Amino acid sequence: MIRETFVHIAGVGYRIEERIWRSGIRTWDDFSAAPRPPRIGQRLARRIEDEVERSAEALRSGRHRYFARKLPSREQWRAFDAFRRHVVYLDIETTGFSIGRHAVTVVGVYDGRRKRSFVQGDNLEDLPGALRQAKMLVTFNGSRFDVPFLRKAFPRMGLDLIHMDVLHSLRRLGFVGGLKSIEAEMGISRSDETSGLRGSDAIALWHAYQAGDDDALDLLLTYNLEDAVNLEPLAEFAYEALRSLCLDRGYVTADRYESDGHSVVRLRPSRHENRAQVS
Repeated sequence: MIRETFVHIAGVGYRIEERIWRSGIRTWDDFSAAPRPPRIGQRLARRIEDEVERSAEALRSGRHRYFARKLPSREQWRAFDAFRRHVVYLDIETTGFSIGRHAVTVVGVYDGRRKRSFVQGDNLEDLPGALRQAKMLVTFNGSRFDVPFLRKAFPRMGLDLIHMDVLHSLRRLGFVGGLKSIEAEMGISRSDETSGLRGSDAIALWHAYQAGDDDALDLLLTYNLEDAVNLEPLAEFAYEALRSLCLDRGYVTADRYESDGHSVVRLRPSRHENRAQVS
C-alpha cells in the first residue's frame, strides 16, 4: 500500500489522492509514466513526481523515519506490509492510568517470532535496546497510552518509529469496544487462565506480586504477552481491509459517511469474513 500512497505529499489530500487513483494511476511508478491527471496543476504534479522519487529511494534504503515523519498519523498503517519484517507488537502494563502519577510495570514485545517480557525491577531498562532494530510499532490505543507512558519512562529512547495504532484503524472499519471485545468478535481466543482479565486486573496482579505473590507475576506476564501477540492478526486484518476500502471503493472519510447516508456497520466486514481473514 505504501507504493500506492500519495497523501504523504504536501498539497495532496484524500480527494486528490482518490482523483489520482481514478485516473488510472495506482502506484508511484504509474505517476512518472502516465500523463498528468486531470484537475491537478503542473506545479503540484512536479511536486508529486519529486516526492515520489524521494519516497521510492527511502523505501529502497529502508529509511522508516522518512515515512514516520511524512505519513499522517492515521495513515501510518499503509506502511505495514512494506515494513512487516521490522514490526514490533507492543503492550504495556502500569500501576494506574495517569501518566504523571503512575509507572510502567511490564512491557510485552513480540516481533512475529520471539516473545519477550520486560519487568520493572528486573530487566525493564533493557527495553530500549530491544527496540533498537524496530522500524514499525503496532499497538492498541498506544498513541494515547503506551507511547506517552514509555516516553515518560524512557525520555531518551528512540520512539520515532512508524506507528500503527490498530484501535484507530479498526474504528474506521466500524469496530467498537476495547481490545478484548474486538478479539472475541473476530474469533481470536485467549488462554483459559487469562480469559476475562482486563486492565484493572493487571494492576491488581502487579500489586499482588509486589506483596510477595510470584504466581501473580506469572499470570500478569502471560496476560500481557497475549495482548502483544494478538495484535498481529488484528494489524493484518486492518491493513488488508483498509487497503481494499481505499483502492476498491475510494477512501471513506467521516464526511462521506454523512453525505452518502452510509452507516459504519454497512462498511464493516461480516463476522464470517473477519474470522476467515485472521485464522
